Amino acid sequence: MARNKFDVDETLETPFSLEHLKRAMKYVKKHAKKMIAALTCSALAVIVTLFGPLILQYAVDKTIPGGTEKLPELFLLTGLMLLTIVISILLTTLRARIMTKVGQEIVYDIRKDLFDHLQMLPFQYYDDRPHGKILTRVVHYVNAVSDTLSNGIINSILEILNILFIVVFMYATNAVLATIIVAGLPVFAGVIWFLKPRQRKAWQRQSNKNSNYNAYLAESIDGVKVSQLFARQEENLTVMERLAAACRKAWMGAVYISNSVWLSSELITQIVFTVMYIAGVYWIGGAMVSFGVLLAMGQYVSRFWQPITNLANIYNSFINNIAYLE
Repeated sequence: MARNKFDVDETLETPFSLEHLKRAMKYVKKHAKKMIAALTCSALAVIVTLFGPLILQYAVDKTIPGGTEKLPELFLLTGLMLLTIVISILLTTLRARIMTKVGQEIVYDIRKDLFDHLQMLPFQYYDDRPHGKILTRVVHYVNAVSDTLSNGIINSILEILNILFIVVFMYATNAVLATIIVAGLPVFAGVIWFLKPRQRKAWQRQSNKNSNYNAYLAESIDGVKVSQLFARQEENLTVMERLAAACRKAWMGAVYISNSVWLSSELITQIVFTVMYIAGVYWIGGAMVSFGVLLAMGQYVSRFWQPITNLANIYNSFINNIAYLE
């Protein structure tokens, strides 16, 4: 009898340790130069786009009040704004091309090594596991690990740099309004601290149910002649519907929890956005806040909270995918 059947959830045979990650990092080191180049392109793109709100602030506070006399200057600022957008698009496209190539090369390397390893495993390994689950490990798990090792690492560093750059630009624009924007961060950290364990368990549950579904699907296709010979079509269909329903239910539960992270981020962003505007309107006209500063800070609000939400999602993906290294 197989040690793990299609209707039995898989469990890790060994707990995760840093040794697993160290072994996997050899695939990253092979493409380190390309990944550094991609990170540099992304960082430059972020810095260039952050000059946009400052250009807008200068145009609203200095250029537009000057009337028609400063019309050439307004056209110049418009050209600079367009230039920042074009440069950002070009750098982002270059980074996407580099990381797409790196990601596929990592997938190739892992699959090649994994296939070589599978050829050397004893018969008992294949006797103890449904073939569909082995196939899921080779296909789905490899894709997840590859994405974590390539885009996950780069995106984590990039989002951290993005936050640091935005904080510098915000405090350079207006320290008081910047403090109001950053004040919502401890609240969001508390929400993440509460949701993360539940989110990880939910996605692990979904992964197990998906593995069960694929295992039964592979076995059913492989043994379809036997099923037809013994007229088991209806019974097989009932089992498939049950496994598909369990997979869908687990996926919906994981999505509900994951969307709570996005919802919390949006709520806190809107609250901070409202408080910042109320304070800005109250202080506007004085030496502390001008209309251009208020517009610029309004753009920085969404740019500050978006990478924080992305980091939370990247962390969740990392925790889930890193378990596949087992």
